[in-house]
Amino acid sequence: MSQRRNVKRGQVVAWAGDEAVICGNLLDGVLKLVAATTDGREQIVGLLYPADFFGQPYAGEIDFDIVALTNAELCVFPRPAFERVLDDHQRMERLLLQRTLESLTEARERILVLARKSAGEKVAGFLIDMAVRAGEKGCRATAQGPITFDLPLTRGQMADVLGMTIETVSRQLTRLKTDGIIALPGARAVTISDRAALAARAEAA
Repeated sequence: MSQRRNVKRGQVVAWAGDEAVICGNLLDGVLKLVAATTDGREQIVGLLYPADFFGQPYAGEIDFDIVALTNAELCVFPRPAFERVLDDHQRMERLLLQRTLESLTEARERILVLARKSAGEKVAGFLIDMAVRAGEKGCRATAQGPITFDLPLTRGQMADVLGMTIETVSRQLTRLKTDGIIALPGARAVTISDRAALAARAEAA
């Protein structure tokens, strides 16, 4: 019952407030969850990466806009049919519940980051998370050597996610570059030269 769907950067997968008619898994690329503020601006409230589930089974309406942050490939299911499969297969239902609880834990950790961590800690932690997400797609000369990857977000989008200004994000990236912890070889490319030092900055900037 699944269908593969390719979406372009910036394309809306689902609008907040619409009936939740689809759900599925992200196969490749990055999606963002977006809430509209009262003054019309958008606020990124979450990011989805390959293997993440999107959509809301057993929900009437979609809570947030789901938008392709990069070109992406989706595995899409009609929601009613997917719910019937969950009803008939308890193991799949448990796995989905586990994914949901993991997403809730990530959301709580993000709240902690926004509330308690310094600007330097936020940016360093974000880069470490991006390196982990890059996985095998990152470029390495050796297994333990520096890794280079492309950020899926602009600095402005990073600022939205981290609750900072774009100027503060830029200052923190420049500081990490000056200290030799990272390099910025391209518009969105990042090379983590010293992962241990970056991890230390993420814990105590």
